[in-house]
Amino acid sequence: MKFTVEGHEEAFAATGGRPFDGGKTTILMLHGAGMDHTVWSMQARYFAHHGFSVLAVDLPGHSRSAGTVPETISAFADWCLAALDAAGAGEVVVMGHSMGALIALEVASRLGARAKALALLGSVPEMKVHPDLLNAARTGKHVALETMVGWSVGKRAQIGGHRAPGAWVSGASMRLLEAGDYAVLATDLAACDTYDGALTAAAAVTCPALVLSGSDDKMTPAKLARPLVDALPDARAVILPRAGHMMMIEQPDEVLDVLADFFGALR
Repeated sequence: MKFTVEGHEEAFAATGGRPFDGGKTTILMLHGAGMDHTVWSMQARYFAHHGFSVLAVDLPGHSRSAGTVPETISAFADWCLAALDAAGAGEVVVMGHSMGALIALEVASRLGARAKALALLGSVPEMKVHPDLLNAARTGKHVALETMVGWSVGKRAQIGGHRAPGAWVSGASMRLLEAGDYAVLATDLAACDTYDGALTAAAAVTCPALVLSGSDDKMTPAKLARPLVDALPDARAVILPRAGHMMMIEQPDEVLDVLADFFGALR
C-alpha cells in the first residue's frame, strides 16, 4: 500500500496480500542495506493471513518509497516511527534484518509499551564495513555487489540446496542489489558502519526479543551477537544450522517456524 509519512514523501509497504488493519497487532518488517520489501515475501504473506497486520516497508529512497535516504540508523528509526503513526498502527512487533535489525532495535527502544516483541535477524551490535567495500559502493563498482552476495549467502545456498526447484539465492540477491542504486547502498553501509548505539538501545527495550542467527553467516557471525543478547532484558537466541546471512531467503520455512513460535503467544 502507498501512504504519506508526515514530513516525508510517499512511502510503500507490502501488506502480505491482506488490507492493513491498525486494530490488529502490526508486524513492521525492515529490510537490509540495498534491499527492499521483497526479502520478506513469504513471512509477510504468512503473518498477514494468521492474525497480524503487516507493514513490510521500503525504507525511504529504496525501491517504491520516495524521498532521501537517511544517513544514520537513528534517522531511519525516526522515519519508521512516523510511518507507523501515518499508517495508523497500534501495538507493534518490530522485525529487522541486518541494517534493518539495527533500525528495529532503535524503534523498539523508543516505542515503549506499544512494542510487543522484537525480532532481530542477522544482527550484531557493531556492523563495521570494510573501507574497500564502502569505497566500491561509493564509486559504483560492481565488485561491491559481488562482495555482498559472496559474504551474505551461505555456502549451501550458493551451490543449490533450496527447497524450491530452480531457485538460485545468489542470483536473486544479485538482481535485487543491481535493481537498486549504488548511492543508496553506500549511504546504507555508511549508516551501519557509524552506528554505535546498539547496546544502549537494547538495554532500553522492554518487550521480549528474539535474536536469530545463521551458523554459516560470515557477515554477522552468530558468536558476535552474544553481547546483544546479553544486553536485551528478555532475549532468546536461536542459531539456524547451515544458514547464511540471507537466512529468510535461504531457509524461509525454518525461519518462519522460529518466528511463528516466537510470535504465537501475541495473537
